[in-house]
Amino acid sequence: QLQLVESGGGSVQPGESLKLSCEVSGGKMSYYTIAWFRQAPGKEREGIACISTNSVSRNYADSVKGRFAISRDYDKPTVYLEMNSLAPEDTGDYYCAAYQRYGGLCVLTRSTYDYWGQGIQVTVSS
Repeated sequence: QLQLVESGGGSVQPGESLKLSCEVSGGKMSYYTIAWFRQAPGKEREGIACISTNSVSRNYADSVKGRFAISRDYDKPTVYLEMNSLAPEDTGDYYCAAYQRYGGLCVLTRSTYDYWGQGIQVTVSS
């Protein structure tokens, strides 16, 4: 059973940066497409970034494009979400998710993903 564990959350001020990590265990990370989802208070969980198994395909939600970057380290094995120029609307619980697919384009559709981490909180406030 694949397990995903997020870390790196916390509280920051607007304009600051934060880097989230998602450690993958229980399976070979290179077999899985991985994404980050975010759930703001009172809102639906939305996909914000994904990366394909070979790291060729990366997709971002419009709300984070140009500010966030997803990457993966096959040796760790860990997927990262580098978040820059954070704003109060980035506040929420962040989840790492995965599904097994080799190559191709990654998607940000929640129902596509089979495995989920427990989530981690990010607060952006002055």
